Amino acid sequence: MIAPSEFVVIGENIHATRIVKRSGPRVTTDEHGREAVVFTDVAGGHRQLPVPEAEQQSAAYLEGKVKHVRIAIQAAMSGAEPDAATALAYLETLVARQVEAGARYLDLNVDEVSLGLPEQIEAMRWLVRTVAAWTPVPVSIDSPNVEIIEAGLDEALRCGPEPPMLNSVSLERIAALELAVRSGGSVVVTAAGEAGIPADVEGRLENAGRIVELALERGIGLERIYVDPLIFPISVNGASGEHCLETFRRLRERFGAEIHLTGGMSNVSFGLPNRRLLNDAFLLLAIEAGADSGIVDPVANNIDRVFAVDRETKPFRLAADVLTGADRNCRAYLKAFRAGELELPEVAAG
Repeated sequence: MIAPSEFVVIGENIHATRIVKRSGPRVTTDEHGREAVVFTDVAGGHRQLPVPEAEQQSAAYLEGKVKHVRIAIQAAMSGAEPDAATALAYLETLVARQVEAGARYLDLNVDEVSLGLPEQIEAMRWLVRTVAAWTPVPVSIDSPNVEIIEAGLDEALRCGPEPPMLNSVSLERIAALELAVRSGGSVVVTAAGEAGIPADVEGRLENAGRIVELALERGIGLERIYVDPLIFPISVNGASGEHCLETFRRLRERFGAEIHLTGGMSNVSFGLPNRRLLNDAFLLLAIEAGADSGIVDPVANNIDRVFAVDRETKPFRLAADVLTGADRNCRAYLKAFRAGELELPEVAAG
């Protein structure tokens, strides 16, 4: 198994999709009576990012969620003070925390900043420039739209010496491979097929193998390729965790040590309680299966802590049973949660 220092963290938090709960500790009311997201900036100051009226009309907000990264990007780009400066400080804080926690790439996604493609392209260019001014850590340009990816890659190549990562390419979006060739950076390729998402291990292996071979044919070396088998919630399909773990094992056997295996690891726990426990357990199982990278929040899922987890504890064993499909319908796990038996002992990170 790899060492913690060898695990490549692709920090996932600069995404316009990210939410905080309105009922949670990160949301308060400011001195003007506005709802606001509280944060501590890089200088140690206590700040509040207001939730604008437009956001309060959104479906997410009405469901009790605040898309904090989206409102920060929109406010910072608007230039309307004093909120623009606060929003810029908020984004800088998110970047700094991920870098300090060990992110090797910063995944940027602006798809939900606007419904219009020109505005999305403008937002991606702006965000790439802005992040590059704060850190030399290379960015990962994340979008299902090739035009947005191209705009982000071009901006990143102008901004810094390190080539950006492209996230992502699949059999339904092969044209994006040419952008990876041009940029010279790493590329995330997924197991999605022309007809959509595979349902089992064999489908994942077939699709992933084909897209890797297409990348190799274009001169993209294995060391630049990150394969994402597509990780889905076990709350929806109890077999999805084991499908991904087996895909990791067999991809590592097929392509050897040079290729990278990654994925949106926290997707596996969506809809279940004590997500940190499940995410930590899945990360460790994935690493044992061959993964050497993850699209994760390195602050919430600290890699040193993951490696230090005691696998003999009851919480870990219950989580592992859920993730490998041994605990059908998560019955034992949910019973233990209701009984207050899922708390892992705290382990010092680092």
